[in-house]
Amino acid sequence: QEQVVESGGGLVQPGGSLRLSCVTSFSIDSTTWYRQAPGKQRELVAAITSGGVTNTADSVKGRFTISRGSAKNTVYLQMNSLKPEDTAVYYCTARRYTGGLAYWGQGTQVTVSS
Repeated sequence: QEQVVESGGGLVQPGGSLRLSCVTSFSIDSTTWYRQAPGKQRELVAAITSGGVTNTADSVKGRFTISRGSAKNTVYLQMNSLKPEDTAVYYCTARRYTGGLAYWGQGTQVTVSS
């Protein structure tokens, strides 16, 4: 069974930084990070393709960066200049190949508060 595990969440003050990791049990083709805050719809945060093309939501552009690790089963989400409105559960989804099934992790909580 394929597995996706997120880590790196936590409590941080406004203006702080966190780096989320997404580690899978398979070689990643493409990855998308989503987040969902209480009472709000899930939203796309950032995505990266097998070719390294990235897409970042306007709400986090210039502050968040998605990147691949040196290992083929790892992707990161670097989050800088965090704001209280970034508070949410962050989910990683990953595909083994283009158009394939997206596997989801359990999520990691990010709380931005003073």
